[in-house]
Amino acid sequence: MTQRIAEVERNTLETQITCKINLDGTGKASFVTGVPFLEHMLDQIARHGLIDMDIKAKGDLHIDAHHTVEDIGITLGQAFSLAIGDKRGLYRYGHSYVPLDEALSRVVIDFSGRPGLFYEVKYPKGTIGNFDVDLFREFFQGFVNHAGVSLHIDNLKGANAHHVAETIFKAFGRAIRMAITADTRMAGIMPSTKGSL
Repeated sequence: MTQRIAEVERNTLETQITCKINLDGTGKASFVTGVPFLEHMLDQIARHGLIDMDIKAKGDLHIDAHHTVEDIGITLGQAFSLAIGDKRGLYRYGHSYVPLDEALSRVVIDFSGRPGLFYEVKYPKGTIGNFDVDLFREFFQGFVNHAGVSLHIDNLKGANAHHVAETIFKAFGRAIRMAITADTRMAGIMPSTKGSL
């Protein structure tokens, strides 16, 4: 398998973002975004997905974190699309259930080429520290639209908002890890009856 790495730069009037990823990494991560709780969640993706990630972002945080969080999702999705290539020989599908104390979430992903986000999450409160939990949906929507994946995220239980978020991001990392793993029985084969994804 060729090296699956990508670097994407995205510059708008609202944000300037660079994102480097290695899909076959060890979970090494570096983040400078100005949004500490998002960085904590991105670290879960890297560590549980075994994906090396380096993301730097400057955004209009004097307004709020919306543009920065959404555009990081977009840029990360673009990087995934580049790094993953034509998807030959991949499992394509991935899923994970992750608990953290009282919280439990399920994430299922399909690198189908068809973007779709199906997000069923009710947080016990609207903020974690000063982070607006509504922005998680914006992050995942940006990722989905630009990675071209179908993504189902369901929080099944949880009384602590931090725990809920953490189970989602850990499960997301683990589901991705499963989906992008090489399937030795599918070596060189497109995992679709259509012949392309």
